[in-house]
Amino acid sequence: MVRDGRNKMIGIVPSLHHEHKFYKWWVLISVMIGTFMAVLDATIVNVGLSKMTAAFGTSVDKIEWVLTAYLLIFAVMLPSSGWIADHFGYKKTYFFGMLLFTVGSLLCSLSWNENALIFFRVVQGAGAGFIMPVGMAIVTREFPVEQRGTAIGFWGIASAASVSLGPLVGGYLIDTFSWHAIFDVNIPVGIIGLIVVLIVQREFKTEKTRGFDFLGFISMTVFLTSLLLAFADGNASWNTGGWTSSFILSCFFISALSFIVFIITEINVKHPIVDLTLFRDRNFASANIILFVFGIGFFGSTFLLPLYLQNSLGYTAFQAGMVFLPLGIVQAFVSPLAGRLTDKINPKIMVMIGVLLLSWSLYAYGFFSLQTESSQIQIPLLVRALGLGLIFTPLSTVSLLNIPKHKIAQASGLFNTIRQIGGSFGVSLLGSLLTRRTIFHLQAFSQNVDSSSPVFQNTVNHAKSFVMNSVGGSQAEITARAKAMIMLNISSQSFIQGISDDFLVAALLSIVLIIPIFFLKISKVKAAGKTGTLE
Repeated sequence: MVRDGRNKMIGIVPSLHHEHKFYKWWVLISVMIGTFMAVLDATIVNVGLSKMTAAFGTSVDKIEWVLTAYLLIFAVMLPSSGWIADHFGYKKTYFFGMLLFTVGSLLCSLSWNENALIFFRVVQGAGAGFIMPVGMAIVTREFPVEQRGTAIGFWGIASAASVSLGPLVGGYLIDTFSWHAIFDVNIPVGIIGLIVVLIVQREFKTEKTRGFDFLGFISMTVFLTSLLLAFADGNASWNTGGWTSSFILSCFFISALSFIVFIITEINVKHPIVDLTLFRDRNFASANIILFVFGIGFFGSTFLLPLYLQNSLGYTAFQAGMVFLPLGIVQAFVSPLAGRLTDKINPKIMVMIGVLLLSWSLYAYGFFSLQTESSQIQIPLLVRALGLGLIFTPLSTVSLLNIPKHKIAQASGLFNTIRQIGGSFGVSLLGSLLTRRTIFHLQAFSQNVDSSSPVFQNTVNHAKSFVMNSVGGSQAEITARAKAMIMLNISSQSFIQGISDDFLVAALLSIVLIIPIFFLKISKVKAAGKTGTLE
């Protein structure tokens, strides 16, 4: 049983009354503002890590936690957002999430050292952990089933725009001002978003509140924290033992033990923080499998491309960010279209087409070189944007299609948590594979270099001529620099081959998504009010 409470401020603005035909669209706009901010800060920081390292005089391994802390707390807070929204109200929870995010952004900008910045990123990530699932639940509740796909498609515009604009905006702000600016930009947007939420949204919460599952929350937090710690530090330079080090193995052991405690608790507790019965729904279970594997391929490949552009092709941070701009534009157009089509045709068709396009775009990146042209980068990226637009919107709609309204916040929170975990796993997996494959290719290339061969001697002579004309020096210095140039080229080629191998693995993982698509069972509510089943 649920009840709706009216926001008194809405009565002052008749056009925003919840019974007005445009009310749900104003709600969608208010949610899109928060979504844009939350997703933006998951990508905008990427281009600022080097400046932060220099500013604080710290190591890269330490400053990477500016990213990890945000993603970590984001994933931890997502599943608990459903209970908090049910208990305190959806509008209050969403408003609190935006307030926490905005205050966290201000504190990040004021950080005096790397430890303070990491802590304040936790505050920021906690706010984002409320914004994303509660925002989706609010949109899903306000729109009828026959318009839900369209609404989620427009909601996806904010996510798509922030993904492409994050690196671009971050690169520009850092190059023009300082790293502080990437957090300062959130403050005015956050204030506007808070005002819009106060004026537009009505309150909604369950009539009957349930107890909080403390043991479930603690075991879930320890499980996710240990798991993501292992994924984040598996390739850290300080972790000389790699994936088999005592620290990583301990994290996996604690994670596995906590997961067992979590499952036992959620099965037996009266009011679980995560309702595992949601997975009894075939659509929800299948969609989450798809999303987990999708997170591996998508986030992992998104992590790789800027590395290649900046380390191999010499792009600046802003130039690398410009590459991603068309991605969001295309996805912003495709997502609403996919949402409208979801209301009319079998969504499995669009998801399957999207998976094929995504897999091809990753496969096309498996043949990079030092001479890769711009078109070879942009065309697959545009194809990937089209694929993403066809995947995420229909999949989000299908996953929640049979979920009761009072469980939507929990379901969407769990849906996004699994995507975050898949993304973390993807970055760790492909990052580890990149290191291994780079070393493999470096050894293979080095073994094929015969210093006594005419080809090698001819290459050295050409390099010596270049060095002599460029910097000069003694004959011994020129020869040493020429050979160093050759080894540097071999090292660069090895790195590129490692990147290419990673993209081929990501393509293989993505094509596997076709299998769980067949397990989706789609019930569509026709515009005429009739129900049919498409399988």
